Amino acid sequence: MIMTTKQYDLVVVGSGPAGSTTAYFAAQAGLRVLLVDKRQELGAPIQCSGAISRHGLTSVGIEIDAEYIHQPIYGFRILNEEGLEKRIDYRQLKPTEYGEAEDQVPLGYVVDRRRFDRYLMRRAERAGVDVWLKTEGLGYESRGAAGCTVKVKRFDEEIEIQAKVLVGADGLQSQVGRWAGMQTHIRINELASCLQFIVDRVEAEPLLEIVTGHEWAPGGYAWVFPKGEGYAEIGLGVIPTMTDHDARWHVDHFMRSSFFKERFADARILEVQGGGVPLAAPLRQQYADNLILVGDAARHVNPITGGGLHTAVSAGEIAGTFLAELINNGVSPLASELKGYQDRWYEAMGRQMWRLYETKSEIFRIKDIPERNRQLYATMSEYFSPDSQYKKI
Repeated sequence: MIMTTKQYDLVVVGSGPAGSTTAYFAAQAGLRVLLVDKRQELGAPIQCSGAISRHGLTSVGIEIDAEYIHQPIYGFRILNEEGLEKRIDYRQLKPTEYGEAEDQVPLGYVVDRRRFDRYLMRRAERAGVDVWLKTEGLGYESRGAAGCTVKVKRFDEEIEIQAKVLVGADGLQSQVGRWAGMQTHIRINELASCLQFIVDRVEAEPLLEIVTGHEWAPGGYAWVFPKGEGYAEIGLGVIPTMTDHDARWHVDHFMRSSFFKERFADARILEVQGGGVPLAAPLRQQYADNLILVGDAARHVNPITGGGLHTAVSAGEIAGTFLAELINNGVSPLASELKGYQDRWYEAMGRQMWRLYETKSEIFRIKDIPERNRQLYATMSEYFSPDSQYKKI
């Protein structure tokens, strides 16, 4: 049997926000790019609340489009487990920037992940990217300065692709990273088990509500995010080593027993979504010969908030732009050169990500639970304030 052979400059495995954005920027710069994904439906299963700042979108050229937006967001309500509240409404705190009435400019959005992922994939296709869904990655072999060989399976046919660089954007337990011998294992005490209910009959302001406290979400926090017209996401993330119950139990407990219980009394559960979110440090090495990792695969997730959309598309822009520069200038994509990608990423957001990881780790090393609750509430309140010492990622 003769195996089919294809040639590309770049093969990207994983068509989530990080992968699609990497592919888009590389193709925009003239590279021949193939984007593959084993899934048939993009954005599924949903493992994300879908919150992203306006800056996170516009900074990488993503147009604000009603096609994928559920709800504009103007700020935050941060609450502790007793109901003490810090309200951070940017319409009041920065009226000249965020405007009033019809002139309001949202701080961010809750997006529909299925539609958002499809939007990014179509943007990549318009830039010239070839997209293969229902395509499984089988392996990779570095050929040094000559590039690499990537094997995939599509429609029961094994295909061999000659490429200069392989990009792993294939999520938390990156298979691509393991092909290169990278340590992609994550400790269970740094992997949040997250679950949310999509509900109706719950009114919510256009603010992201975040509830801290060990009682409701050991090792994480609970959230209520509006989706418009009486719909909302009610969810939380917990660290399994800090509780005897699973995430579903904690969501039920939060809805039945918290100070929000009367507000949730008429809620109907329409959909249940969940998955694992890394709250770990970024991978110390995100590259090998002819290969880089991006997005969740490289632990590009905010360790304090668990947010990964802004960090994914930002890292994708860095990766796609860097690889295009490298390949267009005829530089051999060996590890010694691909280190430049990680260096550029570190300057843009990695330094801040490490700082947030150290802050998170210090909080959860506190043995006294009331003091830990106070520190987490204070840190979250500080993080989302407009005059925060933390650079938002």
